[in-house]
Amino acid sequence: MSKVNTVLGAIPAEELGVVAVHEHIGYGMPGSELDTKWWASPEERYAETVPKLRKFHEYGGGTFVDVTGICNGRDVDYYKSLSAKTGVHIVACTGFVGGDTALPFFARASVEYLAEHFVHEITEGIGRTGSRAGVIKVGVSRGGRMTELDKRIYRAAARAALTTGVPILTHLAIDAENAIAIFNEEGLPLDRVLFGHADDGVNAEKTRDTWIAKQGGRVGFDTFGYETELEDPPFWARPRKERLDHFLRFILTEGFLGQALASADANCSPLGWPGVKGHTVNYIFEDLIPDLRAAGVDEATIRTLFVENPADFLTIRN
Repeated sequence: MSKVNTVLGAIPAEELGVVAVHEHIGYGMPGSELDTKWWASPEERYAETVPKLRKFHEYGGGTFVDVTGICNGRDVDYYKSLSAKTGVHIVACTGFVGGDTALPFFARASVEYLAEHFVHEITEGIGRTGSRAGVIKVGVSRGGRMTELDKRIYRAAARAALTTGVPILTHLAIDAENAIAIFNEEGLPLDRVLFGHADDGVNAEKTRDTWIAKQGGRVGFDTFGYETELEDPPFWARPRKERLDHFLRFILTEGFLGQALASADANCSPLGWPGVKGHTVNYIFEDLIPDLRAAGVDEATIRTLFVENPADFLTIRN
């Protein structure tokens, strides 16, 4: 039987429902806990996050994949409480958002150590929480090219994915040639990798989304809602119509529906920074799905994007 690791235990993939595949309960850079201006208390974070997850559940959302890596504010006991309170399945990750977010202990580690650590968090549990990671996060450090540390992390992730059967999700789809070379060297099928942020406003023009798909990889359009039309848009924002047209072209005109996944990459309660006002995971239901319907996308296609593709991706294969 197919299964997926959630923070409250493994469940059949068929029970995931509508999946937000690239999101954050609370993300911050290492050291953000020392910030004195934007840091919220646990009570404030809880009060800010619960209504968003409850609304997600009311809209029909089933599963929230938190891809906040090691060193970036990952708090699995907190996720367990949120999941029990709201009824939303939460999938936690192992791995790193990028090598430049790995604290020195991990930055100095070997490929073998990193792979062993990822495997432990997937098969035994994260710390003393008893919860097992359901996806491995990797990423490209600032600068747009993989560093040597990034490459070690990607290689370790590939080995852990092969050992455990869980998939890999990347932060940015840039420098995909190096990433795919590593995955190929390690013998990891590319349908076990979701190359994320193919649609963000900084890197979209440099991201070879169709090439990645032709190699067999999955492609994430997962910064929906970060729009230049916002009152105070972030630097990675993009015009709403331009992003939607890009997505429609990829899934319909270019024919890569089976390899596409979508999400909002929203932060329920940002750590150490103010966040983007008004942007939540519920953009998926409040704006994105209505935009898809208005563009003539049928319900079967919407189900493929938000139910079938993520269930297939997240299913443990071993």
